[in-house]
Amino acid sequence: MGIYLSTPKTEKFSEDDENSRVRFGLSSMQGWRATMEDAHAAYPDLDSSTSFFGVYDGHGGKVVAKFCAKFLHQQVLKNEAYSAGDLGTSVQKAFFRMDEMMRGQRGWRELAVLGDKINKFTGMIEGFIWSPRGGEVNNQVDDWAFEEGPHSDFSGPTSGSTACVAIIRNKQLVVANAGDSRCVISRKGQAYNLSRDHKPELEVEKDRILKAGGFIHAGRVNGSLNLARAIGDMEFKQNKFLPAEKQIITACPDINTVDLCDDDEFLVLACDGICFQFFANLMKSAIVTVARDCMSSQQLVDYIHEQLNSESKLSVVCERVLDRCLAPTTAGGEGCDNMTMILVQFKKPVDSSAFSEDQSSLTEQPSETESK
Repeated sequence: MGIYLSTPKTEKFSEDDENSRVRFGLSSMQGWRATMEDAHAAYPDLDSSTSFFGVYDGHGGKVVAKFCAKFLHQQVLKNEAYSAGDLGTSVQKAFFRMDEMMRGQRGWRELAVLGDKINKFTGMIEGFIWSPRGGEVNNQVDDWAFEEGPHSDFSGPTSGSTACVAIIRNKQLVVANAGDSRCVISRKGQAYNLSRDHKPELEVEKDRILKAGGFIHAGRVNGSLNLARAIGDMEFKQNKFLPAEKQIITACPDINTVDLCDDDEFLVLACDGICFQFFANLMKSAIVTVARDCMSSQQLVDYIHEQLNSESKLSVVCERVLDRCLAPTTAGGEGCDNMTMILVQFKKPVDSSAFSEDQSSLTEQPSETESK
């Protein structure tokens, strides 16, 4: 459940930007939680033809989410598959690369700085002393695992983070997800889920967990973590005889690729509480709560459409969603989490020739209720 404040922190960090292809707004709020463990990344110009957006929902601390926000998009760019046009492979490898980079001396130091355990000046001095390449270290990101020093045997953080990112290049949208943050696209007013929550009860997750030597108790992996996939959480990734994708917890993302068309209006990236709580706050009837997750995406899309009729600033729309989601008290535990939302509007229509009338280019993911 986490530790709650006596009153929620409703101050928001909000941002808007645009280029010739997209415009976006985002907002994040600490809410009832004692600390803010969400992070995000928004780069409308990752390169001249590509936009990158990501939300990262930390658990057990903020450092892994902040690490991903700082480095994951960089690793997408660095992978050779990216320059070859294979966005799916490049983002998948970037997810795994986060775990690799957080190990060892430099990983420890970067996490310490992000977690405010040491100040940046101390980190820079320590890096100069212990790095075998000294001043060249900033240009040697991929050599982190080989750096020597007092924390060279650091196995990585015990905390973790979800990651849900969307990469837009020309007419292609690639969504990569590990955990239970979410992506929803609005196509002609219809909501389509482009991510699926990775819960331990799902058969594919349960099978991997058990084969790797883990167990599930009360819906939690080893009685602790209520997610089956995440970046970080290195205590669940210690089996030296298994590859990264087969560990108890894996950073391996689902990849969903969509051909964009004229009818695509906007997409939403959000941490797990937003869509679910949005529906719960709008629809109080017990009759409809059994389908709340499936319905919540559509309710969210409908609400955004309504807001866009009178509000042009996308961050303001995000702020209104956050306020609508926030629980009045912590009694129920719902609507009490950190909240982050990115709203990306497709600015120019793209060729609709790839769009069939049955909308077959979109694969709607099952809701949490259906998954169970």
